[in-house]
Amino acid sequence: MRIHSLPTQLINQIAAGEVVERPSSVVKELVENCFDAGASQVVIEIEQGGARLIKIRDNGCGIVKEDLPLALSRHATSKISSLKDLEQVVSMGFRGEALPSISSVSRLTLISRISDADCAWRVNADGSEQNFDPQPDPHPQGTTIDVRDLFYNTPARRKFLKTEKTEFAHIETLIKRMALSRFDIGFSLSHNQKEILNLKPAATDSEQQQRIAGICGSAFIENSVTIDFAASGLQLTGWVGLPTFSRSQQDMQFFYVNGRLVRDKLVSHAVKQAYQDVLFHGRYPVFVLYLTLDPTLVDVNAHPAKLEVRFREGRLVHDFLFSALHRSLANLRPGHGASQQADSEPSPQTPVVLNATSTVVWVEPVHENSHGQDVSQHTKPDFDVKPSYSSRMPQQASLPLQVEEAIQAYASLYPKPEPMVSATQQEAMPLGHAVAHLHNIYILSETPNGIILVDAHAAHERVTYERLKQQYQNGTVPSQPLLLPIKITVSAAEADLAEDEHAFFNTLGFELNRSGPETIVLRSIPILLGNTDMETLVRDVLADLIEHGMSQRIQEKSNEILAKVACHGSVRAHRRLTVDEMNALLRDMEQTERIGQCNHGRPTWIELSTHDLDKFFLRGQ
Repeated sequence: MRIHSLPTQLINQIAAGEVVERPSSVVKELVENCFDAGASQVVIEIEQGGARLIKIRDNGCGIVKEDLPLALSRHATSKISSLKDLEQVVSMGFRGEALPSISSVSRLTLISRISDADCAWRVNADGSEQNFDPQPDPHPQGTTIDVRDLFYNTPARRKFLKTEKTEFAHIETLIKRMALSRFDIGFSLSHNQKEILNLKPAATDSEQQQRIAGICGSAFIENSVTIDFAASGLQLTGWVGLPTFSRSQQDMQFFYVNGRLVRDKLVSHAVKQAYQDVLFHGRYPVFVLYLTLDPTLVDVNAHPAKLEVRFREGRLVHDFLFSALHRSLANLRPGHGASQQADSEPSPQTPVVLNATSTVVWVEPVHENSHGQDVSQHTKPDFDVKPSYSSRMPQQASLPLQVEEAIQAYASLYPKPEPMVSATQQEAMPLGHAVAHLHNIYILSETPNGIILVDAHAAHERVTYERLKQQYQNGTVPSQPLLLPIKITVSAAEADLAEDEHAFFNTLGFELNRSGPETIVLRSIPILLGNTDMETLVRDVLADLIEHGMSQRIQEKSNEILAKVACHGSVRAHRRLTVDEMNALLRDMEQTERIGQCNHGRPTWIELSTHDLDKFFLRGQ
């Protein structure tokens, strides 16, 4: 066929394939227009899951009568006028494609009135961008868009719609997500003349928390940390759930960039890295986070439906997000409630526990003779001995050689705390004082507010792990030369990168040299990674550096070994602890980051307040 121009309506229908995937896509585009119009109230009426009717009304600024035909025409917008505007978009929409695309696959009516107009004006559209005939209408200030019979003229598209219940569920989820982005706007959602949501504008912090509780559940607020971090022109605010408050799906993760809900791989990776040491396997964190940055540093024009963005400084954003979340989770220690706001400028030197000046009393572990009598002498402080394995742990005759070497290599890297404790300081300790060792597994501690149960093995495992990590990251990484260097064949680009990043690999304990156009030689490796497939690890790291400009593989591998070392080097269940030993562990927990979970993501301690205990026994009722 000869080249020819397509009809306007067909062009709009093709564009609708990108913009209008299902009824919820229509709702998204129209509600975003309400945001840009400065509305303080948005009313959404849905019938038959949106297939029959989608009606959205706002009290925004409205549209001038003469501009109504343009509003229903392609590539017409009031939000940008030059390339400079496109580079710093602050509005939700700007392409000028939504209304004509929607009108091409539905029966659309647009009614709008500005503040000083005598009346509103109504126009009907079919996607042809012709025969507009504005008619007067008694509509209040604002805009109403009535979309009926979606996909009536494209039967193939209509067949792909799911059930009424499913399509409305998508719309309800969308409105909840959009409601979290604009606390200053009220939302009303009804389905088949039945009100489903009615959210009032939320101005105060308490009202905002009420809205979040209404959407995410009150348990989220009770098990979350408030975040407010700012650095390098970036600001991150919002709420992140505690590691113990996780989900099996990623259905409660809301991330907004300059008020726009996005799904971004860079963001997901940063969040995953921040939670990697504290989240149980197969679980996903929950969060409602808002990133604010200069509009020139983010490209919101990367996706037709604006569901994805591109950051100009992706590495900066990634590191900022990781640091903010990582520190907020690390600062969750006994004595600090979950709802307490995280420090906006965290510092390792800043005490974050009530008894930050206290250190612990270390005592000799208890040894019993065949009659169960205590034969130990409580004179020498030592909590790092290798006790017998728990009966509930896999039985092993001895530690693997790699773990033994790692324990020896790191045993001398950190000193034990110096003994001191005063009675006055002990009274203020958040984890209280040990009362009993239940079943030789759990420490029962009494506090002024109630009681606390601690899994001794899990808690000591976290304490040991955090020490090893700190020394590994801050000190010189112990490395060992290879008896036989490993020659690795790579691409020319990877060889260039290995040569350029020689210092990076060296700081991690690797000696990696280039020996040819497509050959690199590995001569030394970290002691911890002695039994790892080093060739595969180096290839994966180089691939990460090429694709993302960064790699966490070496750190992840190192952390896996350190976690194994910590697990084998920690006090075992079913080993009887003295009161002094239990108190020593409690004091150490109060000064350890991420102490709420062990290395495997299991909780290390729980608290029952006196109020909880009174409820159990119906006291005061």
